[in-house]
Amino acid sequence: MSQSNFSRPGAIDLSALRKPAGAPGAPAAQGGGAAAGGLYVLNVSEANFQADVIERSIQAPVVVELWSPRSQGSNALGAVMIQLSTEYAGKFLLARVDVDANPQVAQAFGVQAVPVVIAILRGQPVPLFQGVLGEPEVRQYLDQLLTVAVANGITGRAEPVGSAVEADGDEEEAPNPRYEAAENAVAAGDLDGAIAAYEELLKETPADAEAKSGLARVQLVKRTQDVPADVRTRAADNPTDVEAQMLVADVDLMGGHVDDAFARLISTVQATAGDERNTVRLHLLELFEVVGADDERVIKARRRLMAALF
Repeated sequence: MSQSNFSRPGAIDLSALRKPAGAPGAPAAQGGGAAAGGLYVLNVSEANFQADVIERSIQAPVVVELWSPRSQGSNALGAVMIQLSTEYAGKFLLARVDVDANPQVAQAFGVQAVPVVIAILRGQPVPLFQGVLGEPEVRQYLDQLLTVAVANGITGRAEPVGSAVEADGDEEEAPNPRYEAAENAVAAGDLDGAIAAYEELLKETPADAEAKSGLARVQLVKRTQDVPADVRTRAADNPTDVEAQMLVADVDLMGGHVDDAFARLISTVQATAGDERNTVRLHLLELFEVVGADDERVIKARRRLMAALF
């Protein structure tokens, strides 16, 4: 299962889990959120998979964590996923599936070993990663997923499904109102409004890392809304076509091909000079903001960029 492929939904047959709304054995939410440990966490079974995963994925991304109580790795990853579901505050819903109790779900996804994390966007599966990852790595995949969701018009937030108090008794941290205008604009599909809101925040606080990242993501989505059909041909035919190279890099990043996007722009930096080189350099720095400064792929690409420049 690919850890970086967001461009293909994968050949997963979910037909066995698609039960008509209101059919026997397909109840709505079972109140598993509180037991699972947070406001945006559900324990999902074969019976309620259609209602709590497929149908909810129309409004907001649903991240399916397939786990087993017999797996220590599952327990470790589960704690990270629950923590991040609270931190992201409805940007995605976490659906946890015990594969021992629900083998049909595991079979539908072709799961060989757990833990496995797969996203559902408008009923379609998107592979994320397999195995135990730390919180920074999981965050990277979630951020990429949310970028892809916005690009596909999925801008809603998940409804809270659990208790407002976490398992350790701490109250959930409220979303930062500073970013409310920008986030509301994104949710409404108003990309220009979101860009203006983020730019206003950066005028007030130029070092605001979250606003920088948010602005870079929204601008990326806007740039890739109408991509010319021949852009890859143009880029292949002319390595110094700066506009084509940057747009193909944008498309690659949106598809989750982060290393490919970075490598393309570094090669373009090497092939150009003067203002054109600087334009490509600045564009690459903007893509670094989208992925995140702490991402290992960004760190490596920064080193390669420095070598290309000097």
